[in-house]
Amino acid sequence: MVLREPMVLASASPRRQELLGFYGIPFQVVPSGANEDAAGDGKTQVQELARRKCMDVAARCPGRLVLAADTLVCVEDQVLGKPQNEEDALRMLRLLSGRSHQVHTGVCIACPDGTVIDRVATTEVTFLPVGDELLRRYIATGEPMDKAGAYAIQGRAGAFIQSIQGSPTNVIGLPLEVLTEVFTQLGLSLFV
Repeated sequence: MVLREPMVLASASPRRQELLGFYGIPFQVVPSGANEDAAGDGKTQVQELARRKCMDVAARCPGRLVLAADTLVCVEDQVLGKPQNEEDALRMLRLLSGRSHQVHTGVCIACPDGTVIDRVATTEVTFLPVGDELLRRYIATGEPMDKAGAYAIQGRAGAFIQSIQGSPTNVIGLPLEVLTEVFTQLGLSLFV
């Protein structure tokens, strides 16, 4: 597939922009204004939200290749999005401390010909036991406030990670292994 215009990334996330930039594919950022309320388990929600964001932006950018993603953290059947405030962040981080959880990222790609491709990636992350004093210091940095599950694996919270099974870029918010597979399938020229 030859792109006549840059790909559209339906996300204002600097982390997603950085990861997508690894491919060398020109892209433009057009954030979605889609409603981000969804029901169901984590996988169902991220798939629905990624599709909703993608379709919102694709309707505004007809004939373009559009990529959208959504990430949620799930622990003990609870879905953790972005914290509402510092106490909510502390609640989430206490839930994660000393146990494993799943990070799900839904990816949706709308092709210029109208084809829509949906994928969900899952990674299991295990946190070390972390006490409230250290969690509060981490929260005071401000880092957790715009992150699903109230942490950034690529940031200071990397010090809390005991193990990871699966894609680290999925935990950051854009599973590169999924994109590589789909971009290759679409015949896009990568790393140019």
